[in-house]
Amino acid sequence: MRTYVITGGTDGMGKGLGLHFLGRGDRVLAVASGAVKGARFLREAAELGAADRASFIQADLSTLAGMHQVIAEVAAVTETVDGVVFGAQNFRSARQETADGFEYTFALAYLSRYVIGHGLFDALERAEAPVIMNIAGSGGLPGTIEWDDLQLRTGYRGMRAAMQSSRCIDLLGVAFSQRHPGARTRYVLYNPLMVRTAMADSLPTAHRILTKTWLRLAGQPVHKAIVPIAELIDHPPTEPLAAYRRRTRLALAGKDFDPESARRLDAITAELVDSRVTGR
Repeated sequence: MRTYVITGGTDGMGKGLGLHFLGRGDRVLAVASGAVKGARFLREAAELGAADRASFIQADLSTLAGMHQVIAEVAAVTETVDGVVFGAQNFRSARQETADGFEYTFALAYLSRYVIGHGLFDALERAEAPVIMNIAGSGGLPGTIEWDDLQLRTGYRGMRAAMQSSRCIDLLGVAFSQRHPGARTRYVLYNPLMVRTAMADSLPTAHRILTKTWLRLAGQPVHKAIVPIAELIDHPPTEPLAAYRRRTRLALAGKDFDPESARRLDAITAELVDSRVTGR
């Protein structure tokens, strides 16, 4: 029996993957902030006969306290994690700061992946074929990192924040392999393109209607979108880091995967996290 931790695990692709793993006999710890969807996930797990293998961790992943809560709760129930799936995201059309003073999208979409990924590293390394599956907008999408204004205090736009986080996530994958040379854990950056999920629910009305119409016409259903993701989790690439757009493997080249930029962002992020923890 394998053990998987899935953020955003009570909705969309996260939930689809969780139920898939439970259905074949694995254990799933689904992480999300909403109690209602968490209870629904547990009911559906029970219908599969997997009540004893399904857990819901309710945590606010936009806060450092919530991120560390997840690490602690996972450690309390298992010493080994076979895979971590990062799927939590939530669009914000207006700028919002978290309790730690971070811009919300930066904290949820990027920083939670940084903290939890490194925090569960030892548990992953105990597994036979450990993998981190990072579901985001990897490879070639628009967006730049505002190095002098990572928290987007000026000129905030929701799409600008989302695209910056995608670029940060690409560099996170590069930095993870730099920080853990020789690790057995494989890091996969995965862009599913358009999938029929609830991702549009938080958009402004006009944008939400347009996006939902587009998803109905061009998006994949969840049960199809998760197939290549599950395959990569079951059979990780041999290289420490790989990136995919659906089934197409991407070259780890160009500014999106620049090693120096990855080291720079890793150092900045470590300092940001440390300053909040120590109060400096």
